[in-house]
Amino acid sequence: MGDNNGLPLFVSKSAKGRILFQLYAILIFVGVCFIFLYRLSHIPRREEAGRWAWIGLFLSELWFSFYWFLTTFVRLNPIDRYTFKDRISLRYEKFLPSIDIFVCTADPTIEPPAMVINTVLSVMAYDYPPEKLSVYLSDDGGSVLTFYAMLEASRFSKIWLPFCKKFKVEPRSPEAYFRTAVEPLGEPAMAKEWTSVKIETTTKLGRISEEIYHEHKGFKEWTWLASKRDHQTILQILIDGRDPNAVDIEGQPLPTLVYLAREKRPQYHHNFKAGAMNALLRVSSKISNGPIILNVDCDMYSNNSESVRDVICFFMDEEEGHKVGFVQFPQTFENLTKNDVYSSSLNVINEAELPGLDGNGGPCYIGSGCFHRREILCGQKYSKKCKVDWKRLNNREVEESVSVLEETCKVLASCTYEENTQWGKEMGLKYGCPVEDVITGLAIQCRGWRSIYFNPERKGFLGVAPTTLLQSLVQHKRWSEGDFQIFASRYSPFVMGYKKIPLKLQLSYCYFLLWAANCLATLYYVVVPSLCLLRGISLFPEISNSWVLPFAFVIFVHRAYSLGEFVFFGGTLQGWWNDQRMWLYKRMTSYFFGFLDNILRLLGFSKSAFVITAKVTDDDVSQRYKQEIMEFGTSSPMFTILATLALLNTFCFIGGMVRVIVDVEILVWERFTLQILLCGLLVFINLPVYQGLFLRKDNGSMPTSVTCQSIMSAILACAISLY
Repeated sequence: MGDNNGLPLFVSKSAKGRILFQLYAILIFVGVCFIFLYRLSHIPRREEAGRWAWIGLFLSELWFSFYWFLTTFVRLNPIDRYTFKDRISLRYEKFLPSIDIFVCTADPTIEPPAMVINTVLSVMAYDYPPEKLSVYLSDDGGSVLTFYAMLEASRFSKIWLPFCKKFKVEPRSPEAYFRTAVEPLGEPAMAKEWTSVKIETTTKLGRISEEIYHEHKGFKEWTWLASKRDHQTILQILIDGRDPNAVDIEGQPLPTLVYLAREKRPQYHHNFKAGAMNALLRVSSKISNGPIILNVDCDMYSNNSESVRDVICFFMDEEEGHKVGFVQFPQTFENLTKNDVYSSSLNVINEAELPGLDGNGGPCYIGSGCFHRREILCGQKYSKKCKVDWKRLNNREVEESVSVLEETCKVLASCTYEENTQWGKEMGLKYGCPVEDVITGLAIQCRGWRSIYFNPERKGFLGVAPTTLLQSLVQHKRWSEGDFQIFASRYSPFVMGYKKIPLKLQLSYCYFLLWAANCLATLYYVVVPSLCLLRGISLFPEISNSWVLPFAFVIFVHRAYSLGEFVFFGGTLQGWWNDQRMWLYKRMTSYFFGFLDNILRLLGFSKSAFVITAKVTDDDVSQRYKQEIMEFGTSSPMFTILATLALLNTFCFIGGMVRVIVDVEILVWERFTLQILLCGLLVFINLPVYQGLFLRKDNGSMPTSVTCQSIMSAILACAISLY
């Protein structure tokens, strides 16, 4: 026992494969140097056609090389973390800290109540003393249907929690368990008890029956609710963990369960998810005041009942725990297709980039699946005095009754509470940015705290990935816009983090913050070489020239390593190809609009907005998603750009091939081989777009208006380049 007390609760190890990656990086660097040497020594003379196109291409390649350097720098020192949960049980089982869990939802039509309570029940069922768990739902939609679902969840938890602990089921989301279990354990009646069916039926009706209305006093709050954007604070403690009668069917205590719909008024800005989180911070401080806070999105249920114990190992470690401000889990998804048609898995980011960020000083906060110390969200700076004696830390006992707590806490979630305070600035999550999570995590690190990335073999959380192309592109537009907004503001890691976080962490942040800026070089490379091919202007060395070798070498080694890495992290060959396609589509659309919106915002023409990604789709859309058929189906400027560029490259490819066939005697093929291959590759990667434009007849095909606009735009661009 004495030996155990001196052992660490977690260890950090360098990730495997570093030598291979370093060799790859050296080879690419050498190849890129030769490409630059070629570009600088072969710049066309002033009177030659294509001089500016050449220079523009060189500048694009400079940007790609710079961004490759950032990516390589992030990946140089990845580390993996391993915990020892058995040691935490032996040392601290009687002194485990309380955990407050925040679940956020905003719209019952986009985020169905049945899905929300699956997440709620999954975190209520953690393998952790239930009296030390408190679960809070922030409902920014102010929906009576969501409140009803929470009421049903509070009842079902009395059966579900003992069932989970008795049979050690995983995952502990009822819907996920009953869907994936070959033969559900225990009584067959358990599945019949699951209230999801009743909740979904009520949700489809869109109203609460008179019978249900009288089941709980909380329903009366909706009598005075004008709309979801104009209502008073609604706060209901559905399960009071202090109540000796709040027990499950086996007499064991239940976690505290609280429903909150903060006050909304049209004349007040509610600051989206950051505002909801800050309201939960204040309300929970009066009800349970757990020193550790977990926040999850409503679609990301707990997939690992031991995640809390894993995290406690980091916070309670005797040597390093007092330095840890937050522990971030990866975002993973359960509804991915076999070949991940929209490249939503984030496997490479989760398995390579975030461990590298951890090795360079700590991962960023990515908004869900993150455990924080309460005090760091309240603005506390790190010092050696922050070391906690967990055995002497007593959880504050609240003496007020439920009714008194409900009334006194309502003011904490009012519209006016934050006026003339530091909330949203120095306290809580920061306001004014679409990615409030990243900027909040950066501010925490600048106050001296260490962050940890933890990626266990059994994933901690599983969410819902976008199931249409537009959902995916809009989501990445919001991310890239918010990230670039941080980079171009006083919150840039080079400004806010100056002398506060290591330079290597400042550079590592730029890998994400400069996503949007990639659009310019990518669009140039997609458009200009193809138009120059149409005009007969060569931008690459002849195929018989030895200078072609650096280009061929870099392309082959870079893509071969990318493919090997993707497959190593669990992907497929087709999945890698889909990833390359989405890499291109995001840069041409999501990042472009994210970059453009930032420019317009700086000029005063637009403001930041928060877009919720839909978690539900129609049955026919879901069916096409399962079949990995790319979904278009609606008019969007993003689709117009994709279709226009796809058609433009088709016309240029045809024009280039005609030139090769007609002028075969003067060896046009040799001069334009790389340009023809590049243009042909762009045509091939856009096959789903051509199918959507001309071949498909289902509702997911490209709208006629987009097809006509794209054809005219592509023809016009080709005509202008020729004349």
